[in-house]
Amino acid sequence: MKDSEAKTCAGMVRGRKGGGYRVEREILDEERLEELSQRLDISQTRAPLAYRLKNSLRCSVSSLKRRVVGCLPVLYWLPRYSIWDYGMPDLVSGISVGIMHLPQGMAYSLLASLPPVFGLYTSFYPALVYFFFGSSRHISIGTFTVLSIMVGSVVERLAPDANFLIVNGTNATVEVKVTERDLYRVQVAAATTVLAGLIQVILGLVQFGFVGTYLSEPLVRGYTSSAAAHAVVAQLKYIFGVSPTRFSGPLSLVYTLVDVCMLLPSTHLPTLLISSVSITVLIVAKELNNRFRKKLPVPIPVELIVIVVGTLISYYTHLNKNYEISVVGEIPSGLQPPTVPQTSVFSEVVVDAFALAIVGYAISISLGKTFALKHGYKVDSNQELVALGLSNAVGGFFQCYSVCASMSRSLVQETTGGKTQMAGVASAVIVLVTVLKLGPLFQDLPKAVLAAVVFVNLKGMFKQYSDILTLWRTSKIDLLVWLVTWVSTVLFNLDMGLGASIGFALLTVIFRTQRPRYSVLGHLPGTELYLDMETHTQVREVPGITIFRSSATIYFANAELYLEALKQKSGLDITKMITYKRRQEAKQRKRERRAARRARREAKRQEKEKHIILLNNYNYCISCQGLCIWKERENSTVFVMPETPHNSWVYLKGIDPETSTLGSMSDLQDGDITTLGSSSEDTLSRDLERVSLGSLGKWTWDIHSIILDISPANFIDTVAIKTLRNIFHDFGEIDVDIYIAGCQMVEQLEQGGFFTDISKERLFTTVHDAVLYCLNHRGAGTSSRYETTVVRFKDYYKHETLKCLNALAALLYLIHSYQRIWHMTLC
Repeated sequence: MKDSEAKTCAGMVRGRKGGGYRVEREILDEERLEELSQRLDISQTRAPLAYRLKNSLRCSVSSLKRRVVGCLPVLYWLPRYSIWDYGMPDLVSGISVGIMHLPQGMAYSLLASLPPVFGLYTSFYPALVYFFFGSSRHISIGTFTVLSIMVGSVVERLAPDANFLIVNGTNATVEVKVTERDLYRVQVAAATTVLAGLIQVILGLVQFGFVGTYLSEPLVRGYTSSAAAHAVVAQLKYIFGVSPTRFSGPLSLVYTLVDVCMLLPSTHLPTLLISSVSITVLIVAKELNNRFRKKLPVPIPVELIVIVVGTLISYYTHLNKNYEISVVGEIPSGLQPPTVPQTSVFSEVVVDAFALAIVGYAISISLGKTFALKHGYKVDSNQELVALGLSNAVGGFFQCYSVCASMSRSLVQETTGGKTQMAGVASAVIVLVTVLKLGPLFQDLPKAVLAAVVFVNLKGMFKQYSDILTLWRTSKIDLLVWLVTWVSTVLFNLDMGLGASIGFALLTVIFRTQRPRYSVLGHLPGTELYLDMETHTQVREVPGITIFRSSATIYFANAELYLEALKQKSGLDITKMITYKRRQEAKQRKRERRAARRARREAKRQEKEKHIILLNNYNYCISCQGLCIWKERENSTVFVMPETPHNSWVYLKGIDPETSTLGSMSDLQDGDITTLGSSSEDTLSRDLERVSLGSLGKWTWDIHSIILDISPANFIDTVAIKTLRNIFHDFGEIDVDIYIAGCQMVEQLEQGGFFTDISKERLFTTVHDAVLYCLNHRGAGTSSRYETTVVRFKDYYKHETLKCLNALAALLYLIHSYQRIWHMTLC
């Protein structure tokens, strides 16, 4: 039993390089395959809607437990948490990340155009919420550069400084009501964050976690690089100590940069000195951290050290009073009570909230999947969307702004040994202690130091500009997506730039499916493989068969292009050939009607005239209205005449036609007869018709079958089904058979009515099956048809020669007749 199965299914593999296999089976078309495999109908494989709805509403203890654990992943890993194994690594990792939260939270709040303390709030509440609902064990939730810039663009658009100006009565100067402005900006940021969180929760509940896949890696990297450009321009005013005009809308980055450049002559030198020193110290310290990171148990908290040292110097030297250096200002101690967000601004920030939701989710899920793949666990994309949404929605009630995973903090949390989200809780505790007890100590911190922290932390995003060279060598289309994303985001701001870049990325997909690679396949000798003949030199064309393949699926956007490419590759101009064929068929019907009328006239004439008038050696045949040439053969003379008009020919034996007998033309030998009429005019016309039709196509007489390899296609629509049906019918009119190989959408073809007049025997599982079928059924006729065509060309030229001889005989007869008449006249 096992031996027979082995012989039927496969042979033996011999070695790695010289191995081979041998399969013996019958040629399988779709109808035979369904018969052997017993394919079920698609309606049988899918349960009824009522049953599925009832099953989804059915509740049991196991299903309830599974759903609760799915919504609260902490219930899965917390009961299994080992303090001895995970406690100390999570504590060390949490302290390291918490120390990073402090400077980044205060610095990134400047990017969001909010007071620094709200950056600390944002680093505390969302991390606690994600602890319960998040499925990733290594990402650090909190402030992030890109989202901070996006929030800042929203609050500056809805709460610009121009709306909070007052005139100082003492010196008649215009001042900004900073307290009222900051309060309203916090309300706008919180409302935007809550709305973005609600959008994320809704998308997660409807299983829309795949939305992040529409943000390709080149798009995300181009977007973050352009966001870094926005961040740098936003920090220039703190680095140089200038006050440029705030702009919003398209080209605001360009206008701001131009304004900063114009204000460079009025740079505040003490602020520039502090910024330069801070940037230099941070860069050198971070480089030392990277060089000795394998020897250090935890990274040195360089940012926190710089902030502490800057605060101490500013406090003891009174930089704000003596040198007019801008500082953070009052930081309230303690936590703020929750407040209901201002829903009146929802309509104005809905687009920005959606952009924040998508960008934040894309960054978080990409980092989460990276760490999950490295450490061997699974991240649920839909649950991550819900967890991130709840972190934003709950944090918005506590005056936080939008959060997502931070790349730098997540890397620190993973490299310092963090195992679970208990590290996130430890970092939140560090932030909480700072907010409750240490917050007022940072009131004298110069904003230039925070700007330096932001500037140095953007180094990783600046390195992404090397993607241009990499993408130039690997993929020009991805490079175009990167550049369009960067340019559109820089010129049209972060919200409109994101929409434009996503639209352009989707258009590239459509264009690539519209312009796929069309190829004609050839056979690789000794195998069952069929490869592109243009890119492989050792493949050979199968005689009489064209194998056509498209690298993309067939649908409404490229169905017409698919048909045009098939015509071009096969060399058959179907439209011209069918038009010419129909025209020739109409002419043939007209000739047949004319021949029928002539036959009726000839039949009537034959009834009236029963004899043949013989004129000496040249004889005028009344029945055929033509000339019959005779010549002597031994004791008999041969007279050739048509038995019936335009039909077979007979001849008369004997000298006297009155006493001669009829004989068949097959009895004569070559050279015994010459005719003056044409007995095969219609047949010749049909031959010439085929010759003329063949001249329109390159391989009309060589190709008898075309195989469409649609194995790359994964779906098909009604337009494509109609196109395939037209291909079958149009090529069938010129006697070229069409077959399909590698079709994976048989159910869709059935639903589209493709098999109403096309048999499933035209579908084959592989290209090799289709080729073998064509060779077995029509391969032998290729050479014979080609030879028949050559013979018909010979008959055509022979007929033309006979016509010339007949014309010459008629001319001789006329000359002889005129001579006799002239002789009789003289006599």
